[in-house]
Amino acid sequence: MDGLNVLPLAVTMMAGPQIMSAIIFVTAPRAVRVSVGFLIGVAVAATVGTAITWGIASLFDLGDPEDSGSSGNVVQYVLVGLLVAAALKNWIRRESIQPPKWLGTLMSADPRKALKVGLLVILLMPSDILVMLTVGTNLAQTDAAFVSALPFIGATVLIAALPLLFLLLFHRRAVAAMPHVRDWMNTHSWLINIIVCGIFIVLILG
Repeated sequence: MDGLNVLPLAVTMMAGPQIMSAIIFVTAPRAVRVSVGFLIGVAVAATVGTAITWGIASLFDLGDPEDSGSSGNVVQYVLVGLLVAAALKNWIRRESIQPPKWLGTLMSADPRKALKVGLLVILLMPSDILVMLTVGTNLAQTDAAFVSALPFIGATVLIAALPLLFLLLFHRRAVAAMPHVRDWMNTHSWLINIIVCGIFIVLILG
């Protein structure tokens, strides 16, 4: 996607409560079925969200991507400003930030609820909305077809599937390791948020 690195964008999409949800699902009863439901939700949400942002951006003349003053680049600079503000907020509030309370309800989720979580954790998460806005704007500004977004969508789903793949390949080790990973991410959610913002800023400005 013309200058956008697909894998870091996908990591940014899933970092935070998104990957924490995937980890919780592989430690829950009926882990495989529940995790597959979650992955379907993520795939649908990433596809629909990116398609909407690409479609909206395509309605406007975003200018030459090489022109730093073009409308498309101005939109991306605004996104950088929002990310800087979010990173500063996470740093200032780092001692009081807690993971969302709804994460604690996922252990009893069934496949239907997991699918719903997969949809909402992408479509309603501010960081993911910013990523999809950036991808959609970049595609529209370079006159690329929506099919150019498929590697990004595929990489996002692959990142979301890593806990399940780890469970399937290394069952005993995964069962032992995942709760520790989940707990570490719970206590360091502020750091994860700052890293995500930093990666995304580098991607946009790069």
